[in-house]
Amino acid sequence: MNAPVKETSVMAIVSLVSGILGWTIAPFLGSIIAVITGHMARSDIRKNPATKDGDGLALAGLILGWVNILSWVLGIIFFGGMLLAFFGLLFAANGGH
Repeated sequence: MNAPVKETSVMAIVSLVSGILGWTIAPFLGSIIAVITGHMARSDIRKNPATKDGDGLALAGLILGWVNILSWVLGIIFFGGMLLAFFGLLFAANGGH
């Protein structure tokens, strides 16, 4: 008896490729695309488990995307705080003028 052939989800592949691009040549945009397409792929794979495959690819894209977005957010918070501290000290050293 032949088992049905499962098709790898195109969205899962797009998620993984975008997640990799998010860490290389398209930092923020690639990560956002990886997260969106990763969720879409996993949803599609859960709805059609007999015909769709690629959950691992989608999960890898999601992880790459979310970790990159988190690092961007933390970096912005950190460097924003550093700038505020710098200008606050500069302002205080100038006598508050």
